[in-house]
Parts: sequence; C-alpha cells; structure tokens
Amino acid sequence: MTPRRNSHELECDKCDALQCGVFSNIVGDDLASISTCKVTNLYKKGQTLFFQGNPPYGLYCISDGTVKVSKIGNDGKESIVRMAKGGDLIGHRSLFTEDYYTATATALEDSTICFIDKKFIFKAVETKPAIAISIINKLSRDLGAAEKKVASLFQKNVRERLAELLLCLKESYGKKGEDGSWEIGIKLTREEMASMIGVANETLIRFMTEFKDEEIITQKGKTIYVINEDKLIDFADLYY
Repeated sequence: MTPRRNSHELECDKCDALQCGVFSNIVGDDLASISTCKVTNLYKKGQTLFFQGNPPYGLYCISDGTVKVSKIGNDGKESIVRMAKGGDLIGHRSLFTEDYYTATATALEDSTICFIDKKFIFKAVETKPAIAISIINKLSRDLGAAEKKVASLFQKNVRERLAELLLCLKESYGKKGEDGSWEIGIKLTREEMASMIGVANETLIRFMTEFKDEEIITQKGKTIYVINEDKLIDFADLYY
C-alpha cells in the first residue's frame, strides 16, 4: 500500500539529512517539487516499510532513524543486506528494474521516512536532469558498496570482517565519549550482526569475546563501545 499523508509533513529544505542525502545537490524548484509530491510517515521500531516479494510503488527516503534491509532465505534465515540511515534511499533498485522487492525493510528504531511515488520519480527522471543524475549516482554508490561487501566476505577471515563491521557501525552511528571511546549508537542483536558478516551466531559471540578480552571493545547491555580503534583498523586491513 502507498503510505498516506500525515500531520508530520517535512519540507525537504528543512530536513536535517538533506546535506548527506541523495538529493543534496538538488535546489530551487526541483527540490520544491519533491517536497510537494512526497509523503512523510513515522515508523515505530519494528514496523515494516515493505516486504520481500511485494511490488514497488515508489522510493523511501530516510529523514531520521535506521532501517535494516534483509532477505529471508529458503531455510528461513535472515541475512541483512544493508543498513540505511538518514539521507539514504531504499527501494530504488526494484523500482527501476520493475522487479518485486527482493528484500524486506524494517525500522530498527523510531524513524521519520518520506515516500515518493513512482509516477513522480519516472517523470522527474525524464524531465529533471539534476534529479536523474542524483539517483544514478546513488545506484552507482550502492553497486560499489555491494561489490566491496562481496569481496570482504570472500577475501577476509571472521576477525577481519567483524573488525570492519564494527568500524562501519562506529563511522555511521558512533558518538565519541569524554574518555576517548566510541559508543555505537545502534543496538543490534547478535543474530543481526552475525548475518551481516556471514557467520553463525556462536562464531560471532566467540570473536566478540576475544575483542573484549583484548580490550578492543567493551559492552554494556546491547551497547558496544570501541576503546581501541587503531587495533580494529589493523585487524580490518583498512586505512583511514
């Protein structure tokens, strides 16, 4: 179903995520046209935006919050394809290929998300070059990220993959504390983290314990703190 307009409508030029989002280079009438045609909705934690196997009706642009995009395999297990945050688009690949959604999108926290109908998107791509280029750039970046993830799964061991995941979460959701540690401001279950690096739950727990024993991370409840970022970078074989 197409989301319905509510009282929390947000103009694009007032969106906190605009500058880090796909439409950051859109200005003037082009940006105003997006504001006019979109619908803003509030999704509670655990609410689903769209389901795997359903037809796409438009694009979802995240203003605030976090959404996981996950696939359910034939064995019933969930694999997280990507995490999306403020400024990100979701649902765009299926829209332009005219395929049914190949994954399910679920809010991981209370989120403000805008929906843009596919009729407007298709017309905008044909008549507004700036919007078309922005979407093409987004699709290209997503393809690059997917290629990087596949390479990581095949070329890196579990320790390296976990270190890379923690660094990515820290970059996207980290908040630096007075003691120099980084609080990862998103709470994921062990199953969700395990699916993101392609390992069994028990394997993730073992390596998380090793990272704690080596004083690389610490954990309070479900909140993870990075206390030795340099060691994570070494393990992940990344250079910042």
